[in-house]
Amino acid sequence: MAIGWKLPDTPRKTALFEAEEWYQKLLAERLGREYEPIKRSNFGEYDMAVNYLTSVLEEARAVEKVGIFNIDHMAQIEFGGADAIALLDRVLPIDIGAMKIGQCKYTLLINEQGGVLDDMILMRMDETRVILVINAGHDLTDEAAGKVSDADFILRYKRDGEEVIVKDLSGDFVKIDIQGPYSYRLVSDLYGNMVLRNRNKPEKNMGYFTFNEFDYEGNHYIISRTGYTNRWGWELYVPVEAGVKEFKRIVEAALEMGGMLVGLGGRDENRMSAGPFGLPLMGQEYRPDWIPTNAPLFNAAIDLTKPSFVGKEALLNDQANDQRMGIIITEGIVTDRAIYRDGKRVGMVTSSINSPNVPLDKRQFIGSKRKAVNEEDGTAAIGVGWFEHNPFETDAEGNDVLAKDEQPVRIPLEFFRLDGDGNPKGKPVLGYLSADGVNPATAPRPLKHIEKL
Repeated sequence: MAIGWKLPDTPRKTALFEAEEWYQKLLAERLGREYEPIKRSNFGEYDMAVNYLTSVLEEARAVEKVGIFNIDHMAQIEFGGADAIALLDRVLPIDIGAMKIGQCKYTLLINEQGGVLDDMILMRMDETRVILVINAGHDLTDEAAGKVSDADFILRYKRDGEEVIVKDLSGDFVKIDIQGPYSYRLVSDLYGNMVLRNRNKPEKNMGYFTFNEFDYEGNHYIISRTGYTNRWGWELYVPVEAGVKEFKRIVEAALEMGGMLVGLGGRDENRMSAGPFGLPLMGQEYRPDWIPTNAPLFNAAIDLTKPSFVGKEALLNDQANDQRMGIIITEGIVTDRAIYRDGKRVGMVTSSINSPNVPLDKRQFIGSKRKAVNEEDGTAAIGVGWFEHNPFETDAEGNDVLAKDEQPVRIPLEFFRLDGDGNPKGKPVLGYLSADGVNPATAPRPLKHIEKL
């Protein structure tokens, strides 16, 4: 019997669907604007908000203070039983058995060909239980449609007689992410400071990639610190019984701090813009037909010293591949365009979105004639591309040279649409590869920087 749900006839609604309408009306009142229907899109077979009454650009700025994200489309799958750890260790490319209780771990679900089926966060609950936090739509199994859920894929490797109990907990929790420098204050104000303390050393703050469990008003919560947007913040798993009530409390607190609710557009911008390489998006940078060799998070997600896991042989056979993923800054959106350097095609763009977070000096380096790019409060597009070969020079030790004369390396590029024969056509969009990304990633930084804000 399959664990995954059947492909729905119409997109599903998150537990916060109606509460989002409450927010839209509340925001219209606060801003003195006319109410407009929420702009929505089918994402992972969920009817998700792209943005609310405010624009994607306004919402993308929210994490400068605090941004709230309805992430209830992601699923939580529990693997338990005497042999659950052994099964997960057999399939996944990290050492599950070495995980400590209370620890989170990022990894990839790889097929036999080395392609990425999903990326996920694991939480080690106790000696026999692990919760997998997976992407939208990866809880669906429909053989006729060619879809197999993460849980059902993993269970293909279960051996006869093994005790493995799989539960879909997604209906038990509502996932709400709270990101930005005011996130510490917001969570402390609503749930108390102790929920953000180290479970083993309460005199200290909780560490990066750990989680806590706590009770509040008779309900049991989980809170993790894994940097969903690569910035300071938490991922809160609210019991479904309290989901709408707590969502409204969280959103109202964020509005009082100058923050807001952020839709899919602002989420993608936030994930791509933080850190030197951004965060890969499943289905765009990661795909079942693409081996992730040299992706920025490859070494964090995959342990090639592990004796065996599904897809290891394919990954080892690809180690001579010197492809690279990098952040591009462009004068306009360049999704699915070919990347050219000095007249030669060098890669393809996999994601691209307008961003309000690109500093003026980085926008001016593009050399664009577009007024919006060069204004003090202007915008540029940011994106992620896969380069066929390493675009950076390397030093004597083989490390990428990312700075020269204490300045980050910036490689000018052109972005073309392709005709039916794969040749560039039309006028190129200008941009460059940025060795230092757009904005620093703050997620791993000590919480002492924000706990008194």
